[in-house]
Amino acid sequence: MTDRLTIAQLQTPALLIDADVLERNIAEMATALPGPRLRPHVKAHKCTDLARRQAAAGHQGFTCATIRECEGMVTAGLGDDLLLANEVLDAGRLGALVAGGARVTVAVDSPRTVHAAAAGGVREVVIDVNVGLPRCGCDPADAGQLADAARKAGLQVRGVMGYEGHVVGLPDAAERASKTKTAMELLVAAHADVGGGLVSAGGTGTYACNTWASEIQAGSYVLMDTAYGKLGLPFGQALHVLATVISGSGQWSVADAGLKAFGMDHGNPELAGLDGATVWFCSDEHTTFSPALPVGERVRFAPAHIDPTMAYHERAYVCSGGEIVDVWPIDMRGW
Repeated sequence: MTDRLTIAQLQTPALLIDADVLERNIAEMATALPGPRLRPHVKAHKCTDLARRQAAAGHQGFTCATIRECEGMVTAGLGDDLLLANEVLDAGRLGALVAGGARVTVAVDSPRTVHAAAAGGVREVVIDVNVGLPRCGCDPADAGQLADAARKAGLQVRGVMGYEGHVVGLPDAAERASKTKTAMELLVAAHADVGGGLVSAGGTGTYACNTWASEIQAGSYVLMDTAYGKLGLPFGQALHVLATVISGSGQWSVADAGLKAFGMDHGNPELAGLDGATVWFCSDEHTTFSPALPVGERVRFAPAHIDPTMAYHERAYVCSGGEIVDVWPIDMRGW
């Protein structure tokens, strides 16, 4: 807890989490996907304090993207059922977590990653299947054979996972649903060859239409960003980057948050609560925008991509009204 700082006292740029919007987002998703139907993806926030809020809403299993995230979750007492939804070639750190009593499952998509899991001391895996996103994942036709190899290596195969990441951001809901179906048909077919209880997939953009997966790996819903905000989802923007106008002219303003404060791969951040405002461009430590505002005025930006935005900052300030009610370290940053 803090000694009741106010937002006006914060040095900028700073991450602000609206406590009320956050809790509404958590409650909305917990109603839609209760308990084990959701395996929240902590890569979206990298914050164990926030993960505790998700666990309190009934979600006891979590998805991680990095070994560091797994370690952070275990240290925080949230290691009952972690899925590292990523391939690794050195699983020794994961094996150490398992030896210490945590349950960690790792994704595999090749004989090499199967060997790494077994050699590192991991006991459970899921077969990662390519369902249309050209990233990780084996060919669906090879999933059964890879599962057999994993079992021969002494590993328990819990099921399959596949991420329809090429689909989750499609703006047209009907197209998003149709292409989710196509992707999940591949995963379901692979699951028939693999076995196990898990069919793990999905994201914030497809959580409602992906009815094939036994669990959904959504993460961004809890804080949101402008990319997902365009899809008409029932989640509010809980995270903003607070900045200060430090310069400008009669036509534009310059704020003290730039490329190193926002995830930019989905586009420019947007100014919140300022009708007609336009972000012109971002530099390393500056964002230039219109209209012209007085030097010293505080502004809030909604990032276009929440995940890298969180990873750029050391802490987030949880606020209610104009008051800071808590400070949460972004304690799972790095590798």
